[in-house]
Amino acid sequence: MKFVDEARIEVVAGKGGNGIVSFRREKFIPKGGPNGGDGGRGGSVFALADRNINTLIDYRYARRHQARNGEHGRGSDQYGAGGEDIVLRMPVGTQIYDDETGELLFDLTEHGARVTLATGGAGGLGNIHFKSSVNRAPRQSTPGAEGESRLLRLELKVLADVGLLGMPNAGKSTFIAAISNARPKIADYPFTTLHPNLGVVRVGVGQSFVVADIPGLIEGAAQGAGLGHRFLRHLARTRLLLHVVDIAPLDETVDPVADARAILAELREYDPDLYARPRWLVLNKIDMIPEAERAARIEAFVTALRGRGRKALPIDEARVFPVSALTHEGCEQVCRAIWSWLCAMRDAEHPEPDVRFDRDAPEEPAR
Repeated sequence: MKFVDEARIEVVAGKGGNGIVSFRREKFIPKGGPNGGDGGRGGSVFALADRNINTLIDYRYARRHQARNGEHGRGSDQYGAGGEDIVLRMPVGTQIYDDETGELLFDLTEHGARVTLATGGAGGLGNIHFKSSVNRAPRQSTPGAEGESRLLRLELKVLADVGLLGMPNAGKSTFIAAISNARPKIADYPFTTLHPNLGVVRVGVGQSFVVADIPGLIEGAAQGAGLGHRFLRHLARTRLLLHVVDIAPLDETVDPVADARAILAELREYDPDLYARPRWLVLNKIDMIPEAERAARIEAFVTALRGRGRKALPIDEARVFPVSALTHEGCEQVCRAIWSWLCAMRDAEHPEPDVRFDRDAPEEPAR
């Protein structure tokens, strides 16, 4: 299935049915009273977050979504039926913007979240509502109200705990395939990844997290070069970034330090908040370096990347992981470190109260 993460649609709610003017007409009842019913309400348009949907491709080609109008009222006190609602199922992580103003209207971050995109018009009143002691044969009724109409822009931001970023051919796809159940396209040429891939990493029983792999970035990505700039927003919801670096490029003219700094510069220009997010280094392809030279090569890379002076990068050497995605060497250590870090973050955000020192807790009755 083609991955689509942007779409523009028009939603139109149904018009309310008109109320009518009607009078009771039966044999031997020459002066029957008013019995015109109300019109039915127009159908509304809703959006529903569904975790079983992964893309917005359904809305790339179906641009207009219109609910049914309400039925008009009828005689004999009969109300018109309401118009049928429309429910648009969207992937979890979809953001819904007003396409005319750019305002963010809704953010579907949880499965089952339901929001109203356009409200149907109210039905009109029949003449049964206008009768009184001085107006026994009212000929007034009201028309149904128009339904809401909106032009919307849909943007999908995938939900993942960890995001991968790096240059093309850094080995991100091989790495996510090594640690998770994802099976992305892998080849020996750049830009094999054309859309984000999600993988579930299982550390143990009941212990898992989600990793997102986006297309490789190149210098100038923040201005639109390459493919990765279109998918950088998919990293916006991640809690941790893994910067994958090819530490042993086959082309001797390629400088891994310069490539790594270029990625960081593009990230900072695209979104300073994303640049400030926790970021770990994953030095890939160590199987290409003789074992006796690995430690010195890694230390030299980290020292050069950190730099000196006021512009030195804060690199925690405990968060630098040499791995080989091809042979799976070092991959398990990365996954366990990520799981421990995610657990610590969740505990810090949602601490469990210590009931032993809770003064507001009710005392146990004496036995």
